[in-house]
Amino acid sequence: MRSPRTAAALLAACALVVVAGCSSSGGKEADEKPSGDGAGGEAAKTPRMKIAMVTHSGQGDTFWDIVQSGAKVAARKDNVDFLYAANPEGKEQAQLVQTYIDQKVDGIIVTLAKPEAMSDVVKKAVAAGIPVVTINSGAEFSDGLGALSHIGQDESVAGEAVGDELDAQGKKKALCVIHEQGNVSLEARCAGVKKTFDGTVENLNVEGTNMPATTSSIEAKLQSAKDIDAVVTLGAPFAAASVKAKQGAGSAAEISTFDLNAEVVARLKAKEIAFAVDQQPYLQGYLAVDELWLNKVNGNVIGGGKPILTGPALVTEKDVPALEKLTADGTR
Repeated sequence: MRSPRTAAALLAACALVVVAGCSSSGGKEADEKPSGDGAGGEAAKTPRMKIAMVTHSGQGDTFWDIVQSGAKVAARKDNVDFLYAANPEGKEQAQLVQTYIDQKVDGIIVTLAKPEAMSDVVKKAVAAGIPVVTINSGAEFSDGLGALSHIGQDESVAGEAVGDELDAQGKKKALCVIHEQGNVSLEARCAGVKKTFDGTVENLNVEGTNMPATTSSIEAKLQSAKDIDAVVTLGAPFAAASVKAKQGAGSAAEISTFDLNAEVVARLKAKEIAFAVDQQPYLQGYLAVDELWLNKVNGNVIGGGKPILTGPALVTEKDVPALEKLTADGTR
């Protein structure tokens, strides 16, 4: 695994389903056992806390399973009751945050993929004395809304790294597949690719919650534009859809993707995917819970309030041996 030249220095500090209303208890009362995470043992003796995470995840997005895995391990360690809810629509996501404000939780973790929809409710949480940590998307809006910090990768830098890699591979025309319209982080990734790629980039908006429709849209595009020699997807589940679409279209385009899961690693091994951009979602969930706990019990703010970068790093088939077990365990 290598960090691209254009990436900012990685800063990580650590104190070592997608259905609205899902919850998982951590700490001494949790029945769930750690799996390959090394975080077993007795929970903290600090008072029980309740921390909620609200994301923009669509149903079936494995990325958020990994984020939750990290959060749950930190919750067990920190004696935290961890609650989770998600909705891809900004208005509904904001309503979920309001629900947790009304429950007077001790901390809220939130994504800002739709910052305009989330702005008011995040400010409400802060005004109510509930500390907020933002993760994954909308880093540039986090501080202005009063969040303690943002944990994730710089999406523009990540996109630029992909553009550099496509140049190194000699590609000329790339298709950047956006699976959620209006998501500022996804748009920043494609814009980053365009910034550094010497060839041309065309964006394709697809219905990410409908995988058959997504596959059909990509296949149709590859059939109509035979000169596309690279497909960049912005989430792990869509890489497999692109491989299938490529086969259906009889295209020679090379597939690359943002984010990892077990299937992406398997396809890297089979050389069906050229490379993936890893932003370490497990670390995003773990650090977010840990930061809220540390802030509560010890007044800490990880990173001094500055963005805490968990990526990007480019992953190729050379990294597969080190990643296979970790992705199978749901931690990478």
